[in-house]
Amino acid sequence: MRIPFDRLPDHGRLWVFPAARALTPDESGALLEEVDSFLDTWAAHGAPLQAAREFRHDRFLVVGVDQSAEAPSGCSIDALVNSLRSLGGSLGVELIQHAPVWYRDAGGAVRTVTRGAFRALAADGDVDVDTPVFDTSLTRVGDYRAGGLEQPARATWHGTAFFKEQLVRG
Repeated sequence: MRIPFDRLPDHGRLWVFPAARALTPDESGALLEEVDSFLDTWAAHGAPLQAAREFRHDRFLVVGVDQSAEAPSGCSIDALVNSLRSLGGSLGVELIQHAPVWYRDAGGAVRTVTRGAFRALAADGDVDVDTPVFDTSLTRVGDYRAGGLEQPARATWHGTAFFKEQLVRG
């Protein structure tokens, strides 16, 4: 059963599904309509899940569930992922990738690159520990609400992965 996102508790389970590219208004409308339909009937072993969603920066679908009301099962999580994989296919955009790095460039645009390309940008000084990055590995609603989706690289796993030497010196 779909609920407003602000009704989810901070301890709720969270998933971030990044789109490989920015969605157009028509695409994001179609995405949210399908996601809402899915969440309206999402259940774990026949028990309705209290779930909500948000869509940020034309790229990031965030889905949360109140585990204290009913916990999602492995099968229900698979159903969500499979639904989004199918929906992404119909929209012509990948929604289930977590290997790339999403960051804001100097002009403020959200960019997506491979980890190798981000490492090269770091080596060239085009990105640094203060570059805003998007942490798609968030799993708690409270962390998302506290601004955890978009932070300077130094505050996320990106800092350790790409700027370890700078952080040690800094």
